[in-house]
Amino acid sequence: MTDTINKGTTMEARAQARYIRVTPMKARRVVDLIRGMSATEAQAVLRFAPQAATVPVGKVLDSAIANAVHNYNHNNVDDLYISEAYVDEGPTLKRFRPRAQGRAYRIRKRTSHITVVVSSKEGTR
Repeated sequence: MTDTINKGTTMEARAQARYIRVTPMKARRVVDLIRGMSATEAQAVLRFAPQAATVPVGKVLDSAIANAVHNYNHNNVDDLYISEAYVDEGPTLKRFRPRAQGRAYRIRKRTSHITVVVSSKEGTR
């Protein structure tokens, strides 16, 4: 009876980085590149992508893979793929820049919450 229950379940490991100082729009460009890929292929793509947001996204992906290995004893990393990857907007830091004639313009420094979920393919463990 336990075999039938465990057969249909898939393993999911999640990692999240919060308050990352990169704009959500720029981070979403990077996350869209790797969504749905296998984990090892996504690591290779992030290693050679020119965007600056690949560094924090790569760290979150590495953490999700490590969570799968450590928490679920999932030793075959080649079976992992990115089932979910999304970027939410964090709080915005508001700064002021002095301008001409005593004025001040607001500078918005945006932050991101990056989440990556890796899953194993059906039937593998």
